[in-house]
Amino acid sequence: MIAYAIAVTAAAISLSIVLNLWRLLIGPTSTDRLLALDTMVINSIALIVLFGMSYATFIYFEAALLFAMVAFVATISFCKYLLRGNVIE
Repeated sequence: MIAYAIAVTAAAISLSIVLNLWRLLIGPTSTDRLLALDTMVINSIALIVLFGMSYATFIYFEAALLFAMVAFVATISFCKYLLRGNVIE
């Protein structure tokens, strides 16, 4: 039963990644594109965690944690760049 639930959840997250990719390409403003990219990162982290649950190994959870930390710094940097025009003051 858990394998079926993981497969359905992975399909739903993959669909949401595709829809976020569409918003990333079509988004009318740069803020919309930034939010779509951040949401894609969150969905990718969820997909990595699902693979870790499916394969029953902890290495995927550590990879998801590292990916989340890098994505957080990147999102903050992009937001700062959009607001001020530079990242380093």
